[in-house]
Parts: sequence; C-alpha cells; structure tokens
Amino acid sequence: MSTTLPVNEISLEQSIKSSGRVMTQPPPVKTARSGPMADRIFGWMAKGAALFTLCILAAILVSLTISAWPAIDKFGLGFLTSTTWDPVKNEYGGLVMIYGTLMTSIVALLIAVPVSFGIALFLTEMSPSWLKRPLGTAIELLAAVPSIVYGMWGLLVFSPVLSTYVQQPLQALFKGVPYISALFSGPPVGIGILSAGIILAIMIIPFIAAVMRDVFEVTPTLLKESAYGLGATTWEVVSKVVLPYTKAGVVGGIMLGLGRAIGETMAVTFVIGNFNQLDSLSLFQAANSITSALANEFAEAGEGLHQGALMYLGLILFFITFVVLTLSKLLLTQLNKSEGKKS
Repeated sequence: MSTTLPVNEISLEQSIKSSGRVMTQPPPVKTARSGPMADRIFGWMAKGAALFTLCILAAILVSLTISAWPAIDKFGLGFLTSTTWDPVKNEYGGLVMIYGTLMTSIVALLIAVPVSFGIALFLTEMSPSWLKRPLGTAIELLAAVPSIVYGMWGLLVFSPVLSTYVQQPLQALFKGVPYISALFSGPPVGIGILSAGIILAIMIIPFIAAVMRDVFEVTPTLLKESAYGLGATTWEVVSKVVLPYTKAGVVGGIMLGLGRAIGETMAVTFVIGNFNQLDSLSLFQAANSITSALANEFAEAGEGLHQGALMYLGLILFFITFVVLTLSKLLLTQLNKSEGKKS
C-alpha cells in the first residue's frame, strides 16, 4: 500500500534530494555563564565601593574634627551663638556665617523651586514639540556658566539694577509696616543677603528644573491620558497624578539644588558683602557665609585658633548638609506613609 505525499512535501523532498544535502537544524548557540565565583567577586566589588565611600566620609569628618579641635576646645558650643569674629584678639563666633549661609539658601530655594517647577511643567505638559529641545538646552546651559562669572555679573550688573528697581521700591512700599519693614531696612546698595540669594537661585534653577523635567517624563503616559480622559485639567493631572508618582525625584532635585546653594563660594563672595557683624535681620544687610569666610581668610589664617575656627566652620557646614539630607529622607518617609494611609 503506497502513501501519497502532499504536493508541497513532495516538492520539498525532491529539492532536498536534488541538492544532495541533508537539511539539519543549526545547533543551539551556547552562551557562557558566569559561575558562583564571578558573582562573589562582583558582590565584593560592589560592597567595597560602598564601604570605600563611607570610609572617605568618615575620614573627612575625622580630619575636620582634628583640625577644628583647638577652637572646639576653647569655644565649645558657644561658637554657634557668638557673633564676634576678631582675629586680632583671637575671639571667634560663627553665628554670622551660619545665619548668612542659611538665609541665602532659603531665599534661593523660595525663588528657584517655583520657577523650576514651572519650567519642568511647561516642558513636559504644555510646550510645543519644536520648542522643547532648544528651551531645555538653553536652561541647562545656565549650569555650565562658571560661578565666578555669576559673581562678577551679580556685582557689576545685577546689584545696581536690584538696588534701583527692587530694594528702593520695597522700602517705600513697606515703610512703617510692623515687622515687615525690618526685613527691608538698611542701605539699598544691591549687596547683601537678598542679592546673594537671587544669584544662588539663578544658579540652582537648571539643576532643579532638569531633575523635575526628567522625573515628570518618567510618569507613565497611560496614567496621564486616563486622567485627561476623565476630564481632569493640566493642573489636576500634575498635582494628583504626576507629583504623587514622582515625589521622591522632586524632593531629590530640590535637595540637589539646596546642596549646591549651601556649598557655593565664589558667586556668594562677590555679592554678599563679607561683613562679619549681625546688626539686623534685614535682607538688605551685608553679611557673610561659611564658604565666603573660608575663601577669604583661610590663606591668611595662622595656625592655632584662627585656622581652627575656620575648620570649625567647615565642620558646621558638613553638619548642616547632613541634617538637610536627613530631613529630606524623613520627609520622603512621611510622604510614603501618608500615601499608604490614603490608599
């Protein structure tokens, strides 16, 4: 009894026989797999990198403490509350520098965060496609400008404009108003805490805006389109969908900008006034910051209390940065807990 093959199978069988070759499937490609030893080595390297970072951090802390010990031993915690800074009499206090550092950073954040948020919102939700790339590039170019250029521009160009068109009108507007007028008292010369804060805000806007834009773009398009489909406005989509989804990245971007503002040296040195006295709490008051004091006096400081006081300031700056990072982590933890309660 003969079996008949379909036409397609007969033609395929004849073509195989006519070619004189037997068609076989290619052997599977074998990929080399790393063994347990390679995984252990990789784990050791990753752990070593983490421990190396912690060792560097601890070494910096120890070296700062050792260098600042003469001032710590003599002034103790009173260094934090004293406004005296007299190298001639070897009397030192860091309150003026601490106040200047914190106030300029706060002013910078109050200006930079809303502006950066608006930039990121416009680039991700409202900007036409032809404008996104050039506008984003232009904003990021601000981060490439050297800080000393910002300082020179702030001293020579921005300070006269600030004095004429901002400080003098503010003094006239709030003259005689209790408490508020004290914030705008003093000579409107364009040099002081407000000027330094605005310059810092211009410097940190590219960092915060870039991070916010990137995390906003990470939000799944399906979530945003679903909200729009339900009739939500752009602000409702951003406030109820985008921000809850990207809150960790947004807080991280703000902390990045704050760290940049706290550690900035040259731009602040040009426009803060470098005045080691705290006569009033006015934003127009010339002041000093920790970084400016270190930049101006460290080269001329002699061994002993003067150098120790400067290193004490560096240790305080290290502690301020640590506290800021800790508070940001606690804030994120609290936000996650509250989000879990809502759900």
